[in-house]
Amino acid sequence: MLDRVSTSLAVNIKAKREARNLTQARLAKTSGVPRPTIANLESGTANPTLLVLVKIAAALQVSIEELIVEPTQETYRYAAAALPSEKRVGTEVRNLIPDGLATLEWNRLELGATASLEGTLHGAGTREYLACESGGVELRLDGEAHQMSSGDVICFRGDRPHSYTCRGRRSATLYSAVVLLPVGA
Repeated sequence: MLDRVSTSLAVNIKAKREARNLTQARLAKTSGVPRPTIANLESGTANPTLLVLVKIAAALQVSIEELIVEPTQETYRYAAAALPSEKRVGTEVRNLIPDGLATLEWNRLELGATASLEGTLHGAGTREYLACESGGVELRLDGEAHQMSSGDVICFRGDRPHSYTCRGRRSATLYSAVVLLPVGA
C-alpha cells in the first residue's frame, strides 16, 4: 500500500508541476521545500512530512488528496445533467467546476424573464467576474444599479452585497467566475 501511495505521490507531483510549466527549482522556491526533496518525492523515494505535503499542495494550488490519490485520466466529460445545480423560482445556477478548485468558482446562471437572484457573499479579498452571454441584466452592488447587455463583463469585489435581475421579456444567461483567496493568504 505505501509503495502505491509513494508512486501516486511521485507521478502526481511531477504531472502537476509540469502542467504548470514549473521546474523543480521553481517549485522548490515557491513552496519553500528544498529541490532535492522534490526530486526525491518525484522519484518515489521520499517519505514526506505532513508539512512538506501542505507546502507542495499550496504551491501547486491543489489539495493534499490530489497529490496522493492514484493518477486518473487527464480529460473528463461531465454531462450537463450531472453538473451540480440549484434551481430557485425563475433561476438556475449550475456549477461548471464539479470537482472543485480551492481558488475558483465558476457558475452558469440562467435568469428567466424578470427573475432576480441574490448573489452569494464571498470572503474578503475575493473578485467576481460576471459575463453576460445573452439577454439584459441589472447587477446591483451595494444598492447601485449596473446595466449589462450581451458581451459585457463587470468585475467587482465578491464580498459586497449583490444581486442579479433579468431585464426584458427574454431570459438572460450569465457566467460568474469568483477568484477566491487561498486559506491563510
